[in-house]
Amino acid sequence: MTESLVEKIGKLQDRDLYRDLSWEGSFEDYLALVRQRPEVTRNAFQRVYDMIISHGTEEYIDNKKKLIRYNFFRDERDAGKDAIFGLDIPLMRLVHVLRAAAEGYGPEKRVILLHGPVGSSKSTIARLIKKGLEAYSRTPEGALYTYEWVGLLETGISKSDVEPCPMHDEPLRLVPQAFRERAVDELGLSSDRFRVKVEGDLNPACRFIYRSLLDRYAGDWAKVVTTHVRVKRLVLSEKDRVGIGTFQPKDEKNQDSTELTGDINYRKIAEYGSDSDPRAFNFDGEFNVANRGVVEFVEMLKLDVAFLYDLLGASQEHKIKPKKFAQTDIDELIIGHTNEAEYKKLLSNEFMEALRDRTIKIDIPYITKVSEETKIYEKDFNQAKVRGKHLAPHTLEVAAMWAILTRLEEPKKHGLTLLQKLKLYDGKLIPGYTQDTVKELRKESKREGMEGISARYVQDKISNALVNDEGEGTINPFMVMNELEKGLKHHSLLTNEEQKKKFVECISIVKREYEEIVKNEVQRAISADEDAIAKMAANYIDNIKAYTLRERVKNRYTGADDEPDERLMRSIEEKIEVPENRKEDFRREIMNYIGALAVDGKRFEWHTNDRLRRALELKLFEDQKDSIKLKTLVSSVVDKETQEKIDVIKARLIKYFGYNEVSATDVLNYVASIYARGTAKE
Repeated sequence: MTESLVEKIGKLQDRDLYRDLSWEGSFEDYLALVRQRPEVTRNAFQRVYDMIISHGTEEYIDNKKKLIRYNFFRDERDAGKDAIFGLDIPLMRLVHVLRAAAEGYGPEKRVILLHGPVGSSKSTIARLIKKGLEAYSRTPEGALYTYEWVGLLETGISKSDVEPCPMHDEPLRLVPQAFRERAVDELGLSSDRFRVKVEGDLNPACRFIYRSLLDRYAGDWAKVVTTHVRVKRLVLSEKDRVGIGTFQPKDEKNQDSTELTGDINYRKIAEYGSDSDPRAFNFDGEFNVANRGVVEFVEMLKLDVAFLYDLLGASQEHKIKPKKFAQTDIDELIIGHTNEAEYKKLLSNEFMEALRDRTIKIDIPYITKVSEETKIYEKDFNQAKVRGKHLAPHTLEVAAMWAILTRLEEPKKHGLTLLQKLKLYDGKLIPGYTQDTVKELRKESKREGMEGISARYVQDKISNALVNDEGEGTINPFMVMNELEKGLKHHSLLTNEEQKKKFVECISIVKREYEEIVKNEVQRAISADEDAIAKMAANYIDNIKAYTLRERVKNRYTGADDEPDERLMRSIEEKIEVPENRKEDFRREIMNYIGALAVDGKRFEWHTNDRLRRALELKLFEDQKDSIKLKTLVSSVVDKETQEKIDVIKARLIKYFGYNEVSATDVLNYVASIYARGTAKE
């Protein structure tokens, strides 16, 4: 019999996982499960912290400082869709706060407020935590449980036989607080690695059922939980409004605090006769829904003052006040985010002092490393995603450079330019500056990254360049830089003319740097004749060996013994600015390097020493550039011999540097125009 299409799809389902997530059992079964794995009783802070750590960590040193990178924020589970780049230090601060909260040291009584400029990943961090917690609750390590009341019809307490706990409470809350701690100790529910500690009381709806059943069974607690309590696995889900809540402010006229704490179900008042009967109340506010998990407050400080008062009790006491009911215990991480302007308003509002005191602010600045910023654009505009368009090399890199330059503060000392500061921050080596310089630069720039251009603006302008018909299917850095510059005139967040002027100057800086990059690449493409460089390298090594050992060199053509060729050696060394008084040091350094390789049984290769490689490439370029006549490229007439040489260079640009035919021609023409203007560095 042929298998149906529906059956084929059905086979893709993991039925075992479904059975695990649908587990149900008695209260007795749950106690046995807690004894076996006491971590199932963790509070929300402990669960969020464990969830982050479960993805692993990576330690590394940056500017002599030990940092931790949390793999969770790479979002590998979702193929990096919400990956966070370049914010390891702010994320470390966040995780440290969560760890302190998990240990019960105080931060669990605070609202965590992510503060930073627009587009700095605040929402993404909150979304990642919510998404991660959903996935974690579906794993054996992240399992958690709640309960429901069963067999209620015959008791007359409810019109329904089964009543789920509306706030998904921890089942151990059913154990009265008067003897809860003793019960945990005497039953041996805790272990060496985890101490079971359940705080808080039942929500009003469950408390009403619980008390009614106790009255029915003459106070026999064991009879109540054995007969009427069924424990089940709890799977957190924002879409199903279970354990994950999100609150977004609306205009002031439409704001209603019942959105946070629930509202009366007027239809059920007729059934139960009173609006203060918990059976006639919907415990479906965001605080109720998010119990056992996390609630996110989008643009938190735009909330009406009445909402902010609800936050005070929710954070400090872990209690909320539903209309007409006593204070109700909650267990959830409260995370909000806001921008600079709204936070300044909070600081100036004396009525909000209580909220400020209950808030832990974590700054989420813009990225200040080019390599990390580039990763953001590569994620959205990689070659696979831009379909049918070719991204010329350095297109995304120059966009990232400009974005970073707008965020950096001018160096106050050290005689650095803004571009040099950018390079130091990105881990590049600049003679005369060390890691200590970078530490000093960061210390003196306390607000760095809190202003400037957001990645969103750059992404929009790259998109504009991609849909533009120019470039014959190729997007190059100049097209993107032109879009970035044009957009500044209409940027809605730029009102300061001085700031606009600075951003335009930054584009000029980036253009000059790009000019240097492509000149270097064309030089390397011209001098990419491996055989010619290898011969030159061998000749140079023979000469410096003879020079350092005070020997003579055998002339390869005449066979005579000649003095070392000082002119050849200096012509190469000068390319990397080795001064006359340091030439001996440089030559001995190369010989020592060769000797060290020989001791390890390795053979010296000219390209393994970066300084020597660069010197040889520049020397060969100088020797060959006149024969190629780069300046003639800007002419409309090129002879056959020159064209053949140009085609070889293009082929090298395509093979070694990632250009295509169009972008290789463009960059060659551009560099040729520089030489035609006589601006190339000799």
